[in-house]
Amino acid sequence: MKKLYTLILGLLLSFQVFAQKSPEDFLGYQMGERFTPHHRVVDYFEHLASTLPNVKLVYYGETYEKRPLFVAIVSSPENIGNLENIRLDNLKRTGMAEGSPSTSVAINWMSYNVHGNEAVGTEAAMKTFWQIADPNNDLSKDWLKSQVLIIDPCANPDGKDRYTVWYNQKQNKRLQPDPQSIEHFEPWPGGRPNHYLLDLNRDWAWQTQVESEQRLKLYHEWMPHLFVDFHEQGINDPFYFAPAARPTHEQLTPFQHEFQEIYGRNTARYFDENGWFYFTKERFDLLYPSYGDTYPMYSGAIGMTIEKGGSGRAGLGMLDALGDTVTLKERIEHQHYAGISAIEVTSQNAGRLAEEFSNYFKSNSTNPRAKYKSFVIKGDQNPERVKALLALMDKNKIQYGFAGNRSGLRGLDYNTGKTATFSTTEKDIVINAYQPKSVLTQVLFEPEATLQDSITYDITSWAMPYAYGVQAYALESRLDAAKKFEKPAFTPNKVDGKPLAYLAPWHATVHAKYLAALLNEGIRVRFAEFDFEIGGQSYPAGTLIIHRNGNQYVADYDKKVVDLANTFEISLQTSNSAYVDKGKDFGSPDVRPIVKPNVALLGGSGTSSLNFGELWYFFEQELDYPVSILEAENLTRFDLSKYHVIILPSSWGSYLNESNMNKVMDWVRNGGKLIAIENALNAFADRNGFDLSRYDTEEEKKAAEKEQKEIQNVERLEPYQERERLAIANAAAGAIYEVTFDKTHPLGFGMGGKFYTLKNNSSRYSYLNNGVNAGIIPSNDAYRFGYIGHKIKPKMPKSMVYGVEPKGRGQIVYMVDNPMFRSFWESGKLLMANAVFLVGQ
Repeated sequence: MKKLYTLILGLLLSFQVFAQKSPEDFLGYQMGERFTPHHRVVDYFEHLASTLPNVKLVYYGETYEKRPLFVAIVSSPENIGNLENIRLDNLKRTGMAEGSPSTSVAINWMSYNVHGNEAVGTEAAMKTFWQIADPNNDLSKDWLKSQVLIIDPCANPDGKDRYTVWYNQKQNKRLQPDPQSIEHFEPWPGGRPNHYLLDLNRDWAWQTQVESEQRLKLYHEWMPHLFVDFHEQGINDPFYFAPAARPTHEQLTPFQHEFQEIYGRNTARYFDENGWFYFTKERFDLLYPSYGDTYPMYSGAIGMTIEKGGSGRAGLGMLDALGDTVTLKERIEHQHYAGISAIEVTSQNAGRLAEEFSNYFKSNSTNPRAKYKSFVIKGDQNPERVKALLALMDKNKIQYGFAGNRSGLRGLDYNTGKTATFSTTEKDIVINAYQPKSVLTQVLFEPEATLQDSITYDITSWAMPYAYGVQAYALESRLDAAKKFEKPAFTPNKVDGKPLAYLAPWHATVHAKYLAALLNEGIRVRFAEFDFEIGGQSYPAGTLIIHRNGNQYVADYDKKVVDLANTFEISLQTSNSAYVDKGKDFGSPDVRPIVKPNVALLGGSGTSSLNFGELWYFFEQELDYPVSILEAENLTRFDLSKYHVIILPSSWGSYLNESNMNKVMDWVRNGGKLIAIENALNAFADRNGFDLSRYDTEEEKKAAEKEQKEIQNVERLEPYQERERLAIANAAAGAIYEVTFDKTHPLGFGMGGKFYTLKNNSSRYSYLNNGVNAGIIPSNDAYRFGYIGHKIKPKMPKSMVYGVEPKGRGQIVYMVDNPMFRSFWESGKLLMANAVFLVGQ
């Protein structure tokens, strides 16, 4: 009987060992033979979690297309049994939880495929996770004693499947590496972004997208010590890994730099043994705070980017510039070794990683390193904008409180860019760097990052007061909150009789959401084109007037108006008379009705998928307002008379050929409103019949051309290796300018006479002669912070940034800069709402 029991136990143990399958055995094909759809990736990790006791899956959300988001966790059986205690201990190291840690286990998070068409990532994630989780791998068992490994195999399932489904349909039976073959030409918009075509790798701090917001909730539950972000680059670039390039942010610690070096040398050892090419310390810097390497860096971790040559074009295999075939199998192998190296060095340095992580938070929360230690947000102006900013602080676990009544304070005034004396009130908010999220706080509010090198991978300024359009100050000293923050209670509006008109404010994105909701309900709304006073209260131009006249046939009219206002926490005023004390009466022609606009957004080949996505997301997810999507290449087939507004996103080249342009302009002259953004303006600039010009006069144009020729004559003899540096002298990388707005024009309503634009292009246009120069850069004093090349900076004064040109019964709205940048430039959303709903009514 004992022998039988032993035999049965042996068979059961043998079955358990053989029950776990490698990716190849489970999927039915060798890694690198095809791309794996996301649902099969989910199946595989669920298989491992169901057959291995030391593997756990955590589902942390789902995408817009309802695909699951999850991480897989593996560690030693002892650590898995103590996992919750290890997690809480780590939060104690940060100060985000009380107490002292009793464990010293490193937390290593590796993330793949945040860019969907960099699809080698998910394949490598399965291979790497299996090798580490394989119960027959004694080396990995040793590594897992000192670390918890968290792997997110696909951070962007929607983009990944967009690419995978397309490629699996187009791939040849026989490997076809010819770069001209159809499988190497991914169609617009490509699989890189998420459902709404936003770049999730630039959304970490802003968390505008559901994937980012849900992932950051889980991230803050763990606060990893190491975060490795796997990507792909162009096929002719072999492999990049840390150490990172300059500029690196001044807030990075010596240990963060040192560990990148440790990892780099260890990974180089693997690559050298295999004879693989790679490069380090180039191209990929550590500055912009919303990347998958920088955000963890500013949160105490060692953040690292991994880039394998290949990307979406490479498919299963493609010839590079040397004529060698870069295969998917090779790309998987390279990323696999880069991951194994990260796991190995984490094991070797686990104790130090935990110790340095703890020191990071102790040091920064007690002695912040950057120039500005505290930030005051004035709460008595535009409270809805302040509320939106505080919501972002909450997402990032940044602490704040009420400033209280204080006087004689001195700090940098973001509005002027100069030091000023100011006072605070009970409504003002103070955010200081003496807290767990010390570094991230300073980085998000710093007026401008210190640049070690002007050649950067991304924008150089992103200060939150500019992005949210709030008045704020940065102090070089510590300023503690006088009182704990308590969210001001919203007093719900109540229906009290049947007022003649409801009055709603207009100076924040939430007000545009309210307007959209009213229009969706069939409620007629007007807006005041002039300031007015009634009942002893002043109202600025742009105020929404919801008059009973015209809405008498709307079922439950009063309830809908009030309930929607309460949903958005907007305080309404009422009036029982249309007769105002000052300004225009409610029946005046200057109190304009808002005709519910039918909006079309151009997309497709030729348009910037990112700018298109920002606009698409704005209408669908923020305004919840209908928008038709028209493919630019089929524009001649459409009946444009169905639309009141057509939006042209930025473009890579003009998608308005002659026939399309004629059709669109006929539509404009018949009363249509065309909104052109960034590079879309090239279709109109310096063209007969349009007022948009880069130069004010012919003499100015000739002088500029002469100056350019003289510069070319000098620079043509400069060393070849200086060409990149010479080129950026004509570029802008997130330069912030104060744009002066015409308060009397609807494009500027609610803006307070100014808007801080984020300039990411070198475009410069003279003032319109026959249109409205609604938003201008009047002088060099308008520059605030951020990199702009020395060749173009002197040309920015006396330029139009936002303008309107009338055409027949319609108009063209010109937006030189993109107010919707990455969906995080919050104050720009009201500007776009003005263009869509108010201009031309």
